[in-house]
Amino acid sequence: MCGICGIHLQDGLVDRNHVLEAAQKLQHRGPDRTGSFFDGPVGLAHTRLSIIDLSGGDQPLFAQNRELVLIANGEIYNYVELRRELEKKGRQFETHSDSEVILHAYMEYGSGFLEHLNGMFAFALYDKTRKELLLARDRLGIKPLFIGHLPRGVAFASELKALFFLNAGDPQIDPVGLAGYFQNQFATETTTVVKDVERVLPGEAVILRQGRIAERWRYWSPLKVRPAPMDFAEAQERFDAIMTDVMVEHMRSDVPFGLFLSGGVDSSILLALLNHHANKPLRTFSVGFSGTRIRDELPVAERLAKRFATRHTAISPTPADIFSSLPLTVWAADELMRDYANLPTVLLAKAAGSELKVVFSGEGGDEVFAGYGRYRSSVVERWFKGMMAPGSGGFRTRGTLRGSWPRRLFKKNLLEAAESARGPFVRAWKNTPQGWSDLQRMQYVDLTTALPDNLLVKLDRMLMAWSLEGRVPFLDHRVVEFGLSLPDHLKVMEKHGKFFLKKWAARFLPEDHLFTPKQGFHVPVGEWLKGDLLDRLQDVLPRHPAIRQWFRVPGVKELIGRCRTSGPTSRTVWALFQFALWHQIFVVEKGRRPAERMDPVEMISR
Repeated sequence: MCGICGIHLQDGLVDRNHVLEAAQKLQHRGPDRTGSFFDGPVGLAHTRLSIIDLSGGDQPLFAQNRELVLIANGEIYNYVELRRELEKKGRQFETHSDSEVILHAYMEYGSGFLEHLNGMFAFALYDKTRKELLLARDRLGIKPLFIGHLPRGVAFASELKALFFLNAGDPQIDPVGLAGYFQNQFATETTTVVKDVERVLPGEAVILRQGRIAERWRYWSPLKVRPAPMDFAEAQERFDAIMTDVMVEHMRSDVPFGLFLSGGVDSSILLALLNHHANKPLRTFSVGFSGTRIRDELPVAERLAKRFATRHTAISPTPADIFSSLPLTVWAADELMRDYANLPTVLLAKAAGSELKVVFSGEGGDEVFAGYGRYRSSVVERWFKGMMAPGSGGFRTRGTLRGSWPRRLFKKNLLEAAESARGPFVRAWKNTPQGWSDLQRMQYVDLTTALPDNLLVKLDRMLMAWSLEGRVPFLDHRVVEFGLSLPDHLKVMEKHGKFFLKKWAARFLPEDHLFTPKQGFHVPVGEWLKGDLLDRLQDVLPRHPAIRQWFRVPGVKELIGRCRTSGPTSRTVWALFQFALWHQIFVVEKGRRPAERMDPVEMISR
């Protein structure tokens, strides 16, 4: 796991110091070593977190008499098999790094080389002969990659904070991205919250020539998956083979690894699988909440840890601990996304990162095997929602702010942008093949929006803030293709979501645990937004310059006032609070990392 950044200019010479200083903004992603490469208008930099080939895998990596140059972030899980295949074809390797197979696959397979890579990755490959810079991102978007458009070229980086430095100017808000954040909890597709900055999409490759985007294409898409009729026995046999390969590949590491154990179905299954394949006790970590009305799963996680004899750590932060970590989570996330789970996740990552470099996590199980309750809404409910907001089959039809609230809160340019907030979900729904069921369409919408641009942002950024790599076996593309292709009756049965996965895992775990109703990962923000905190926000937010630029002050005051009696408005108050913090951190303080614990209200009062 690492950080990458660079510049490709139309002409002239790249400023070395400028690129190296941008790389310093990514030191948390790669604290072990920094490497760089410069060739006229091209400059590349890499910060390394050493996990495979600890002594010999420093980057950039080179091939073909240094005519090919690579900087990569992530892991190529099938590097052992792919290297063996490439060596049989005469390719000679100089390191034992998993990333070196990218270079040799590029030489051997040409434009189709990306299809040979199994893993999570974002990389930049410079071909000096062709004078092309290739940027690519893994199939599901587990690893991040952003492109910034400059007056004389293109910059790229793993995180926005490095890209802001390369762009050499204060970030300018994109109203479409900002509206997406407030209405949907995140901006999605290529749009970010910052003008002239876009995402490389999951499963996408981009070629830069002469400082401009010359080509881009999707080398993988879930849309290629077709439903596969099968019964449980056949599905079980297929999935046994897939998960055996996936776990063997994902467990490759030259450093110890652990597991985030929530007590839910997905992390429990990973615990059983890791325990089966490992030859020593696993290290596990859980988080819960004290002093709240929300029931956590710490007792369940502790029982599982005891059952599988793990070395377990449970942390139970106080509301003050969590609240004081908010500035750090906003800094770490880079992107504006309102996921309350960032708060405990960053504390969990700190605990694990103090002793490990790699941790497994259960993200993806709900999207891939249809675990969310929203996938089980009635036909009548979705028909009614679809009548009110056509285009997505009654799925993801409503934004956070409804009724007259957008007009009362948003200023004109943001209100106009908010009209397109549902667009990404409608487009995703309509892009699905005619032969798909509505359940598959719902899975696809989430797999291409909320998963990469919300949940995986949380996973990558909160963990990398503490130099910790997160591995997610349920998001191996082979698992995703299998899950999408399953018949609906194996995914949802008798109001149970993830039916196949739970039934499959009953060999390893008690059925009463697997079929207990999903609790989710809840953070009691609504309980905290009251009393003194709300009084302080009532005073500070309406006066904040970024809030006043985009929002109607009377609406802000009314929203906070309603928060005292109407719980649902707390989500928007929290979103405003985070936006003010984001502006303070990235615009006023130029991306400086906040202290581990600090008062976020005081921070935006400066």
